[in-house]
Amino acid sequence: MNYSLQVGVKVVLKDEQGRILLLKRSQDKYKNVKDTWDIPGGRINAETGLIENLKREVSEETGMALDPESLKLLGAQDIFHGENSHVVRITYEGKVSGETILSDEHSEFKWLSKNDTLKIDGLDKYLKEILENNF
Repeated sequence: MNYSLQVGVKVVLKDEQGRILLLKRSQDKYKNVKDTWDIPGGRINAETGLIENLKREVSEETGMALDPESLKLLGAQDIFHGENSHVVRITYEGKVSGETILSDEHSEFKWLSKNDTLKIDGLDKYLKEILENNF
């Protein structure tokens, strides 16, 4: 049996008003994804560390620069995809600078309060769990 174990990093980005940046996954690129609203991040490249990967993902997905000094670890989650795939998702909270410029991975973005974020239709269930447990 071929079993896959991967590590992903995500970051809850907040603005000056405490609002959270949500990204809507592109339905053209991610046709099979049910919950389309999530936060920046992705799978890590094995040859670089967690924070370097997170900085890369934030830059690629939002066009903004992540401040590594602002990062606070929020939690780790196990995500199982079928019998042969396991992703360990590590989520941080952090700050960024710059203007939001989306990549082709996402079709839109919103800055929302925690309460409004938790009410949004199609919110990633792992993000919802992190928000309910940390804020």
